Amino acid sequence: MRVTTAFNRLLELPGVSVTDVSFGEDRVIVDVALTRRCLACPETGCGFTTRTRYDTRPVSSCWRHLDLGRWGLVVRAGLRRLRCPEHGVKIEAVPFARHHCGFTRDFEDVIAYLATRTDKTTITRLQRIDWHTVGRICARVVADGLDEDRLDHLVTIGVDEVSWKKHHNYLTLVTDHTGKKIVWGSEGKDSETPDEFFDELGPERAAELAAVSMDMGPAFAKSVGEEGHAPQAVICIDPFHAVKLVGDALDAVRREAWNELRQLGDQAAAKKFKGARWSLLKNPENLTDEQATTLRKLKRKGGGVWRAYRLKESFRAIFAGDLDAGEAGELIDRWISQAQRSQLPAFIKAAKTIRKFRDGILASIRLKINNGRAEGLNNHVRLLIRRAYGFHTATAALALVMLTCGPITLVLPHERPRTRTG
Repeated sequence: MRVTTAFNRLLELPGVSVTDVSFGEDRVIVDVALTRRCLACPETGCGFTTRTRYDTRPVSSCWRHLDLGRWGLVVRAGLRRLRCPEHGVKIEAVPFARHHCGFTRDFEDVIAYLATRTDKTTITRLQRIDWHTVGRICARVVADGLDEDRLDHLVTIGVDEVSWKKHHNYLTLVTDHTGKKIVWGSEGKDSETPDEFFDELGPERAAELAAVSMDMGPAFAKSVGEEGHAPQAVICIDPFHAVKLVGDALDAVRREAWNELRQLGDQAAAKKFKGARWSLLKNPENLTDEQATTLRKLKRKGGGVWRAYRLKESFRAIFAGDLDAGEAGELIDRWISQAQRSQLPAFIKAAKTIRKFRDGILASIRLKINNGRAEGLNNHVRLLIRRAYGFHTATAALALVMLTCGPITLVLPHERPRTRTG
């Protein structure tokens, strides 16, 4: 068998024929010729083709392909240029690589898959590329493979933010509750960020939204309610965030009591009381024997801390899942009244917030829509970002998020149907 025939079968690159193979010191160079006569504009979505060439490039173009063992493999081809009516003079597109890229599609798809499964350091050593290249490849694969119809027929969505780097760097992510996928994301978490989503969604598709789940941050609700966005959508406040708010109020009461003990000079009691934090904040069924003993001592002692704990537990019980919206509304109103009479400033403040978002909390119970799925996906996102040991740009971080949790079907080279039989 001739070496060119062997490499034709080995590489199976679409739309080309191997013309020559040469061996360097540490790499194999495979020269190929495009089999089609028409020249295609490389710009995404253009579709312009012509049989007339503008000229021929004086130098060959090269692409990195998947390695052959310890040998690097480079695909080389001489390309022509064309004049596109819309984009001007461009180098013709090749069917085996993306535009403005020095890697083949097979190589980039493998890198993108590895990025969803392991850290960047492993990829850089295994595939012999640098850290920044991994992020750029992920961005290109997402731009090429993201489902263009992902924003069609959205009915219920969840909006939440997740930190991708230290010093308050956030991504805002939109989750489709029906499709159970992240369908949109952008850097930032202020009201202008969800505005970008509605600009891309458009008024016709936004009018189809029936409910939007979110936390208690004002930015998301403000954007949803604006004219031309989705003022008709029911805002559902995730009960998890309401319970967390009350838990934070309990922790504030605990810290206040701890500071009082320190000011009285009883350092031993203050140190012992500091260790009671998780006894108060954890659910009773999850307490260790030692934490349960600490909780019983706090109950015997009574005071503001125990009143705060009882308020926290009574509020948490409302969302056990066995109450309808009407019953939950009555208990929330009763709890707000108790919290406002508790003489605990942290709980008085929490009660005002709960009253403000009462309708959204009840809507979440009534419609059975919350940010639980979005929070679960966000936990997956945080794991991905930690495993990748950080990103230099939000674009690269968002690309990895969409690769893993978005509507993208990543197909590896060996999973594609064979296009030639040799």
